[in-house]
Amino acid sequence: MEEIKDTYRTITKPSPETLYKEKGSKFLGYAFPVTNEEQIKEHIEALRKEHHNARHWCYAWQLGKNYDQYRANDDGEPSNSAGMPIYGQIQSFDVTNVLVVSVRYFGGTKLGVGGLIQAYKTSAQLALEASNIVERTIDVVYRLHFDYPEMNIVMRLIKEEDLRIINQDLALDCKIDIAVRKKEANRIFELFDNTYKVQIKELE
Repeated sequence: MEEIKDTYRTITKPSPETLYKEKGSKFLGYAFPVTNEEQIKEHIEALRKEHHNARHWCYAWQLGKNYDQYRANDDGEPSNSAGMPIYGQIQSFDVTNVLVVSVRYFGGTKLGVGGLIQAYKTSAQLALEASNIVERTIDVVYRLHFDYPEMNIVMRLIKEEDLRIINQDLALDCKIDIAVRKKEANRIFELFDNTYKVQIKELE
């Protein structure tokens, strides 16, 4: 049986600016944590303003805990000489929810496609090496719904299984939202589903 992948790697905060020089050209590298395309646009626009004299703002990004969305942009450099080498480093560091940008100030000497690929790859590598990369779990969120008499058994199971409570509403009846690691999700669902007078459902 194929093991369920329930972790992903990402960065916790923007990287410090990194610098790579090649034949007079300067490549400034940046990595940002992002969760949607709106944030990506904002970071790129901010860098274009900050470095308005630069020649190219090449970037790649990857989104989704399952690493399911990505894009690479050469921003006027020869096809696949900038965006894809940057994206290659995102893959190499195995990170998602991340934007990596390399801002190029042209130094007067052309680097050729091979030189560009190497320069953008190195620039992205430096930015990611300077980032704080963490591993996070992919969680499924369940809502438990029960009456007060069942509180003890529910809390005991939560404690025994070391589950994380993310929300609780203990009014007339009790609702507790728990986060469960993806690979444990089916087992935990059955555990509560088989518990007398406790209802469990998955939240989106």
